Amino acid sequence: MSFLKSSFVTALALLPILSFSEGMSEAELESLAKTAQNPIASMISLPFQNNTNLNIGPNDETQNILNIQPVWPFEINDDWNFITRTIVPVVSNPDVLTGEGRVDGIGDTLFTGFLSPKDSGSITWGVGPAILMPTATKDVLGQDTWGAGISAVALAMPGNWVVGSLVSNIWSVGGGDADINLFTWQYFINYNLDDGWYLVSAPIITANWEADSDHRWKVPFGGGVGKIFRVGNQPINAQLSLYNNVITPDDYGPEWQVRAQFQFMFPK
Repeated sequence: MSFLKSSFVTALALLPILSFSEGMSEAELESLAKTAQNPIASMISLPFQNNTNLNIGPNDETQNILNIQPVWPFEINDDWNFITRTIVPVVSNPDVLTGEGRVDGIGDTLFTGFLSPKDSGSITWGVGPAILMPTATKDVLGQDTWGAGISAVALAMPGNWVVGSLVSNIWSVGGGDADINLFTWQYFINYNLDDGWYLVSAPIITANWEADSDHRWKVPFGGGVGKIFRVGNQPINAQLSLYNNVITPDDYGPEWQVRAQFQFMFPK
């Protein structure tokens, strides 16, 4: 078993610690949960999101992507924040995707920045640039092309709910061999329960506009459960979810995705 696969198994093994929420009031748990579920919250955090994609190709191979995605907000003035989100993927691609056996390494890095008003009323929103950087350590793990585009997010938090949507489109820029025109849409629905528990559905829908219509879309459907807890003085958001790709871009799948996430939060 590779290091990336074992990281997912380790995440599952750590789930019993989710009962640790002693010393945190219900109001504190609710506040931390809603902040963790807000992609443009003004809070430093460090999420580790592991996505295991199952049943790829005729031999049902497995791909693993561990996203290291720090969030760092900046205060521009009394009215505006600029929230940066960077995703560095650690990838393990099977032979069916590489043609040269399993290949492990770093993929392309995605940077997004959201300009967001501090007081936007009942709808929180942000908009800004998205930049794809060709940081892949091996050719089969990235595009070898710079990309740029725009990203926007909007959400509301009525009662126990946190509901929103994040969209982006990136195009290739500055030369390179690949033509990139990639649309991404993630809707997220969270319902917060007692004691820091919550239900979540946050599938990532993509469309490759460079592909023909039969191989363009990937549409997952599913959800899972999460928990806000604390180890010592460190607040942590953890979740585990399962998604079925009801539409896949080609005959090679993947059919399923298992997502495990641990997010270290650093509230002010």
